[in-house]
Amino acid sequence: MLLTALTLQSYATHNRAGEITYKHLYGYTYRITLITYTYAPSEANEQRNQLELFWGDNTSDWINREEIYLLPGDGQIQKNTYIGDHTFSGPGVYKMIMSDPNRNEDIINIPNSVQVVFTVQTILKIDPDIGSNSTPNLLNPPVDRAALGRRFSHIPLAYDPDGDSLSYKLSVCLGPNGVPIEGYTYPSASEELYVNEITGEFVWDAPTMIGEYNVAMEIEEWRNGIKIGSIIRDMQIEVLETDNEPPIIEPLPDYCITAGNTVIFDVTASDPDGDNIILTGIGGPFEIEYNPAVFTQYTGVSPVTATFTWNTSCIHVRQQPYDVLFRAKDDNPEVQLTGYQETKITVVAQAPENLQASPTSNTIFLSWDTYGCSNAEGFRIYRRKGSYDFTPDECETGLPASADYTLIASHEGASSQSFLDNGTGTGLPPGYEYCYRITAYFVDGAESYVSNEICVELVKGTPVFIEASVAYTDTTNGSIYLKWMQPIEFDTIQFPGPYKYILESSPDLYGQNYSNPIEIIGIEDTIFIDTFINTATAPKSYRLTLYSQDNAEWQQVGTSGYVSSIFIVGHPNDRKVEIDIQDNTPWTNYEYVIYRKDADKECNINNFEYDSIGVSDNNSFTNLGLINETNYWFKIKTTGKYNLEYIPKPLVNLSQEMCIAPLDTIPPCPLSFTVNSDCDIMVNNLSWTVVDSCSRDIANFLIYYSNTYDGKLELIETLDDNSLRTYAHYPETTLAGCYVVSAQDSAGNSIAPEQLTKICIDNCNYYNLPNVFTPDGDGKNDFFIPFPYKFVEKIDIKIYNRWGALVFETDNPDINWDGDDMKSGNPVSDGVYYYLCDVYEYRLSGIEVRNINGFVHIFGNKKNRGSQ
Repeated sequence: MLLTALTLQSYATHNRAGEITYKHLYGYTYRITLITYTYAPSEANEQRNQLELFWGDNTSDWINREEIYLLPGDGQIQKNTYIGDHTFSGPGVYKMIMSDPNRNEDIINIPNSVQVVFTVQTILKIDPDIGSNSTPNLLNPPVDRAALGRRFSHIPLAYDPDGDSLSYKLSVCLGPNGVPIEGYTYPSASEELYVNEITGEFVWDAPTMIGEYNVAMEIEEWRNGIKIGSIIRDMQIEVLETDNEPPIIEPLPDYCITAGNTVIFDVTASDPDGDNIILTGIGGPFEIEYNPAVFTQYTGVSPVTATFTWNTSCIHVRQQPYDVLFRAKDDNPEVQLTGYQETKITVVAQAPENLQASPTSNTIFLSWDTYGCSNAEGFRIYRRKGSYDFTPDECETGLPASADYTLIASHEGASSQSFLDNGTGTGLPPGYEYCYRITAYFVDGAESYVSNEICVELVKGTPVFIEASVAYTDTTNGSIYLKWMQPIEFDTIQFPGPYKYILESSPDLYGQNYSNPIEIIGIEDTIFIDTFINTATAPKSYRLTLYSQDNAEWQQVGTSGYVSSIFIVGHPNDRKVEIDIQDNTPWTNYEYVIYRKDADKECNINNFEYDSIGVSDNNSFTNLGLINETNYWFKIKTTGKYNLEYIPKPLVNLSQEMCIAPLDTIPPCPLSFTVNSDCDIMVNNLSWTVVDSCSRDIANFLIYYSNTYDGKLELIETLDDNSLRTYAHYPETTLAGCYVVSAQDSAGNSIAPEQLTKICIDNCNYYNLPNVFTPDGDGKNDFFIPFPYKFVEKIDIKIYNRWGALVFETDNPDINWDGDDMKSGNPVSDGVYYYLCDVYEYRLSGIEVRNINGFVHIFGNKKNRGSQ
């Protein structure tokens, strides 16, 4: 139960706006800052030197007010800053809440606002996988003024010190326990009311009635696509009728600056009515500790101009831009209004310079100059085959996907100046021009501009494979035809010969177990046929090493890249065969021709001619229109090339031959279904729809059920009428449960329930309370009791009078309050009483607590024999 401060004056009409933020200190310890904006003349402010904050871990503390600041203007609003430290027990999600009686009177869009508790909440997520986190600081106070009938906008200007991504959305103002206020409505707008989810700009176009309004905005934090926290900020806007026009600030562009340079620009504001202007600026660049931006407040006669200056450095580099908001406030004697203008400043790290590359026969050594940002985490090494002309646009960091570069390494350390690319230890395959670029990266994911491109070829000191074609398919008598180019750029003085090749093979695609070395004497013999091998059920890969004899010793000159045979794998399906083409060649295959011929029932080799049935430009092909359980022979011809001119092209190779028959192994389509409960007769009704194209393939419907969310889905019914579209399930003990409906074909194929979307339904919310009872002793409606209910273990209800005094409490779900004060035993007086009720209900996930808060009216209480 959260609300324990009701003994404070219920009619303290002082709370206007506020929010909760936090800063990570160490471990699981955080410093929480609670800010409230209150009506300064209210006496209630004197009673608020402490406020109770609930930490979301079933504990709370009273935290001290550390600062009072009177906002500029008419002196009616003060900013109260409360600070407290708290250590949480460990990882988890914590909802921090502060509730304080009460809001101010006559808020247009909150019914009876003076009796509504003011509440703000923030969610903290502690997760070692995402690291420490501090919330953004909201720099623009959430109290503002709008003119009747004119477009109004307000920007909270959230600055996140961690550089996390932020999103914004309109929310609902909160009452006791963080529950949305009953009867709350968004302010009426003549055109539209919304929050820009990217910038956080709140737009009200336009107010239709004067008065005070409260709105809530939820600011969400995201890191690597994961939501890591949120703030619900409560804001008050006063709408006034006035002829005054707010000042106008000239539009500003967004800026992108390379770290180490200075961003400088003028900000000019004018007032349509000629009023004097106070021009100020707020934002992230002013909040940083090292080398913050400078913008001196300027007051003068319209128009006014002031200069923004920021000498940036590497410490300012981050992925997200910095938001800067300029405010121009007039000094109109009737109503003071404010105009806003926002700009974003992105600080980008410089590109690494002077990238160089030095090749050997199978490695490339990269080097670059000392990097200028010592706070970089390291460097990202990108590689592609062949050059790509790319010049980044302003603020375009890293490399676009269209450049077709591959990230091959993240090299840690800002002081690094070199990297050896050895193909992850296996050596780079010859026959290509290798091109490189690098970037620096930073702790928040920011990346620098990309370096210059450097391209080199490997030294031609190793053999180069140009063919690995299956000549005959068999499990024991198969053969593969191999061909290579002899090396032409090795040191013949160091390696004068005689020469020999050692050919090794591995029964897989990737050379994971090279063995069976075969010696080939001489350097000019560049063809070998590998015979008496299994080519039918597995691919084979090869490695070739050239040796030179020096006296009695053989010295290694160089090793080729790996090469594999072309291997096809067939997947039989209903009236079709899907073919996966597996290859691991040092050259690039760009065309795959598919051949097919008929086969007998035993898949015996025959002399029928193959027909070309299709061409693919990738490693897959589907042959449609086949006859189920009929055998077919398939093989593939590939065409490829290296990207260097000295190597001949095209390179043509054949796969093994494969015999396969299509089979119906595909289950029917997934079904779309719904589940609805009829609480009166305790039944769950399932209904589903079937796509027309799938209906003819369905023989049965399988119904699966579990009475808990994490329980195993058990088959409870098989419906053999494929025209059925509904099913009624009468659970024995509870309506809560999860369901899956799966379609099954005549071959017995169906999608397993674990692979389908389950729909879970919970027990009905039966527990409700009346809003009036009459304990006058006439035997009718003498007790405060719930309506008929089910599935409730217990409750925790507390009932308060209008002064915040507790008059009754119980954990009995029947309540049975007779209207007597539980302490004095006397009947309470007629009137309105507020209750907070936690209902412990049997739900799908176990016992869950549901909050019911509201009011109950007492009339004719035992002829008013007592009063409270």
